[in-house]
Amino acid sequence: MTELYRHIGADTDVPAGDIGVGGREIGFLYGQYKRITKLYEGVLTGKGLTYGGSLARTEATGYGLIYFLEAMLKANGKDIAGSTIAVSGAGNVAIYAIQKAQQLGAKVVTCSDSTGWIYDPDGIDVSVLQEVKEVHRARLTEYKEKRPNAEYHEGKGVWSVKCDIACPCATQNELNLEDAKTLYENGCYCVAEGANMPTTLDATEFIQSKGMLFSPGKASNAGGVATSALEMSQNSERLSWTFEEVDSMLKRIMNDIFKNVEEAAKRYGMEGNYVAGANIAGFQKVADAMKAQGIV
Repeated sequence: MTELYRHIGADTDVPAGDIGVGGREIGFLYGQYKRITKLYEGVLTGKGLTYGGSLARTEATGYGLIYFLEAMLKANGKDIAGSTIAVSGAGNVAIYAIQKAQQLGAKVVTCSDSTGWIYDPDGIDVSVLQEVKEVHRARLTEYKEKRPNAEYHEGKGVWSVKCDIACPCATQNELNLEDAKTLYENGCYCVAEGANMPTTLDATEFIQSKGMLFSPGKASNAGGVATSALEMSQNSERLSWTFEEVDSMLKRIMNDIFKNVEEAAKRYGMEGNYVAGANIAGFQKVADAMKAQGIV
């Protein structure tokens, strides 16, 4: 594995610290698995379409985040259409969260990578962002070159931009207490996590204390894992579903996750607390399975 990642690092202009696991890396890992084990079963998901992958898997986590966000907003009398959204990150989650949010009528004005961030008052151009990040694997300075009205800033600062909704989609602990205070003071009413634990605990508590909507990543970024399960189903059936079929299933799954989270929070007297709802719903599912199998 170490040798594999050394090879990946040597084959790209992206610094080693920024290397993530995308479609290319899954392909390398799957190839090495086959070479070492002489087995061909699909032990990895996120595979390329030519060797068992699923349409919409690349988009799944970002799309799933926005489907969850849309359901949460509707449950609270709000609409994603017409909102201004700040997104961090520029990988799969961020790119496709931006794409889906804009398809639903929102304007996304920021994205970021490990060295800087973009503010585009006209709305992030997803095609340009994809060219910069997925084709050239370049820095966001290249986005600025192609979009002269956009601003490029070094370092951190995405959460200083005035927005209605914030979607941290980059990395763990990227949205801290001071960021949360800035978002609140600028009129932000919702934070929806796309990355794994991107909001610090004190920031989460502040957001909730101010009555802002908050979706925890353990629920709202489940779209990728859910679509991996759909990929495994297709592999088992030797079928390839259309993009629209997978996307429709993903939306239904994310709506069901939100419904379960919402109902669990209500059932235990914490209506609107989606952190508690996600924790309770997850624990209850495991506990019920254990009891059903005679373990408890």
